[in-house]
Amino acid sequence: MTRKTKKAPWYVAGLHFECTGCGNCCAGPDEGYIWLTKPEIQRLAKFLGMTVEKTSAEFLRRIGNRYSINENLVTKDCVFLTDTGTGKGCAVYPVRPNQCRTWPFWNYNLDHPDDWNQAAAICSGINRGKLYTFQEIEALRKQKKWWSDE
Repeated sequence: MTRKTKKAPWYVAGLHFECTGCGNCCAGPDEGYIWLTKPEIQRLAKFLGMTVEKTSAEFLRRIGNRYSINENLVTKDCVFLTDTGTGKGCAVYPVRPNQCRTWPFWNYNLDHPDDWNQAAAICSGINRGKLYTFQEIEALRKQKKWWSDE
């Protein structure tokens, strides 16, 4: 009987990424979802100085049993995407959701080199800057929680 050996992912040698502040990962033209967990919603509300209820009503939409950040109805940009004067930035960066923190190391982008290169067509930071090791990529890809329980 032969054992099947698991093939190493195509990115085993690592990948380069450096955020350039272009904001394309947070922008349209297509509609998308920016998922938040309940603890992230609580942190967002605290950061905004609002109640969870007011934050949810003003900035979030419910989709099934999950919550996503609203998008600008015309541009489909995240409502927290802002012009910094030197590029684009996140108005809630310190409490941005895990989904935002782990870009571009999402399963969707890591399935195949073609998927990674498709993401690179929108994100100018892919394939430049810091080399993320396979271990760092896997840690980000699998990350579910960015905050510490204090």
